[in-house]
Amino acid sequence: MAASSSPPHHVPTALTLLFILVSATTTNGSIGVNYGTVADDLPPPGEVARFLLQSTVINRVRIFDPNPELIQAFAHTGIQITVTVPNDQIPRLANLSFAQQWIKSYIQPYFPATNLVRILVGNEVLSTGNRLLIGTLVPAMQTLHAALAGASLDRRIQISTPHSLGILSASTPPSAGKFHGGYDVHILKPLLGFLRSTNSPFMINPYPFFGCSEETLDYALFRPNLGFLDPNTRIRYTNMLDAQLDAVFSAMKSLGFGDLEIVIAETGWPSKGEPSQIGAGQENAAQYNRNLMRHVNSGDGTPLMPNRTFETYIFSLFNEDLKPGPTCERNFGLFGPDLTPAYDVGILRPTVSTAARSSGPTATPSPAEPDGGGERKGAGKWCVAKEGADVDSLQRNIDYVCGALVGLGPGCGPIQEGGECFFPDTVRAHAAYAMNAFYQAMGRNDYDCDFRRTGAITAVDPSLLLLKLRFDSFCVYAFIFTCDDDGGRWCNFAGYGNCKYGH
Repeated sequence: MAASSSPPHHVPTALTLLFILVSATTTNGSIGVNYGTVADDLPPPGEVARFLLQSTVINRVRIFDPNPELIQAFAHTGIQITVTVPNDQIPRLANLSFAQQWIKSYIQPYFPATNLVRILVGNEVLSTGNRLLIGTLVPAMQTLHAALAGASLDRRIQISTPHSLGILSASTPPSAGKFHGGYDVHILKPLLGFLRSTNSPFMINPYPFFGCSEETLDYALFRPNLGFLDPNTRIRYTNMLDAQLDAVFSAMKSLGFGDLEIVIAETGWPSKGEPSQIGAGQENAAQYNRNLMRHVNSGDGTPLMPNRTFETYIFSLFNEDLKPGPTCERNFGLFGPDLTPAYDVGILRPTVSTAARSSGPTATPSPAEPDGGGERKGAGKWCVAKEGADVDSLQRNIDYVCGALVGLGPGCGPIQEGGECFFPDTVRAHAAYAMNAFYQAMGRNDYDCDFRRTGAITAVDPSLLLLKLRFDSFCVYAFIFTCDDDGGRWCNFAGYGNCKYGH
């Protein structure tokens, strides 16, 4: 590892300015998808993983069983994977030996190559009415967490369980949301306590589609409407999802857990349904999912949970032609078996031009330079790691980028051993290169600098900072502040470093 050097006394002023600008321009948000496989016409998992990585903005995937082929397909992609334990395994998971074996069989062989971030114990368990499943749900979650702790994975992988809105005995108005009696104190309160103690989210499956009528269709689709007034708070709700989320929040708050994060584990809209089903169709499906993504990533939050984004998983990646039930159950997919979109929701990445593929993110030209005849989207913007981002998160960012940039310019070659940006050989220095290289190569979209909230966009040109300090010959994607006055030693200040010696 390269030696670090102390920065000159005048650097913190520039550094302070930088971080002020970074904080002001940070954008968070991400979108996930549920990857169901109850179908006989789906593409191979490896092809699906490559498609999601290279062609979409999807960076989180939930799978419905611990299928080794699916888990392994996402190795080295950096895409965050959530694995679901089938409901019928819940009682056995309450046994520590079984839980330990489950972790050894389905998690340890694939982690960390596959970015496994969460295990869901069952799905909508309380809505099954099965007393055995309901009674063993929290013990199974606790025991599985103990098994993770025994494998030193409890700080890397969360445990939760998704719920339908059927857990609410009251949801209207949202401020009066309450859990069903009996479940509230005996099941949900211990469950919420477990989630708080393990820093895990409460997960729900809200579906405005199933709750709307002809009169409330615009309300469900985020379209202009008169809204709904909560008489207790005098807040007017303009979309059904906000009302559903706030009803859940109110129920949690009544038990003393209003501080927990809420994750939308499933939501979606069918592109086809029975003639009697209100709203099913491609146009409405496209509108719901498009408006959903915009809303949950806007940072507006909800009336009772303002100024936040919501981790959200759209249901679903594909239509599943073998699912039982009404027609709509088989037609929630975003993509067809040939990976063509069922409708446009803005989930595909902008096409990378031939010129971009041939040149890629290089270590010589400034990323602020316009490409070709016109100004590129986001010109004059760079992606940097947030101050305080932990090393594990930055390493996951590197793994993700190095998979995504295969075939695009030099990719991660410059930070591999022997590459011109290999030194300083630190995770933070390599992440500085990788995160901005990915952001530039993918077209400078704000969402390409999220990196699970460890990235931030800045308008401060790194090269201008360097010119002010009279240093040059730095790798353009490695964010650097200064070197020692002699210019002959490696820089490693605030986690960022140069790729070459200063002059």
